[in-house]
Amino acid sequence: MSAKKVVFSATLAALLLFASGAFAQEESPLSHHEISVQGTGFFTKDSQSNGTSQHSTDTGGFLIGYRYHFNRWLAAEANYGYDRNTQQNLTSGNSFNLQTNVHQATGALVVTLPSIRRMNPYVLAGAGALVFDPTGNAGQSVPGAISQAKAAFLYGGGADFKIVDHLSLRAEYRGFVYDRPDFQLASLPTGIVAHTAQPSAGVVFKF
Repeated sequence: MSAKKVVFSATLAALLLFASGAFAQEESPLSHHEISVQGTGFFTKDSQSNGTSQHSTDTGGFLIGYRYHFNRWLAAEANYGYDRNTQQNLTSGNSFNLQTNVHQATGALVVTLPSIRRMNPYVLAGAGALVFDPTGNAGQSVPGAISQAKAAFLYGGGADFKIVDHLSLRAEYRGFVYDRPDFQLASLPTGIVAHTAQPSAGVVFKF
């Protein structure tokens, strides 16, 4: 190989190395950890079965989450949420209300989609549990009703809107599919599939 070819090859390699290094510097470093705090809505679809109509009052609550990014497109998250609503039940011979604290504990995998300017969209899917705990408040309780946990399938998506490097706003939708609680009351049917929609918005701290 001639001296000119050696010099040309070395120069080309140096330029490519410099360009790749410059490109890497332009790309913001990945923040592996996130903590989010959000306000939520909690809206459950009505159901009917065997002469019983069941309605859950619309309500709001909060959601706290931690997310770990394995890389720029895949992450895992764990969340805890709280809401309080009233289960309104109408049977053929009776009607009663049951106020409950609803605790949610879930885990999910998150896939980050290509960003659009400052918006970083994502989709998620996972599972967890919803715990329905009667409050026992007067006029909103039923003798014999006990706390009950229900396994839930979780799906959803959202987007983060970057404010500065370590702070974003988040808008999100999460959906739950699960068996509606019967609180081990003989008057309520079992095995009724329920769906709850949980829109939310809040802030995300990245580090």
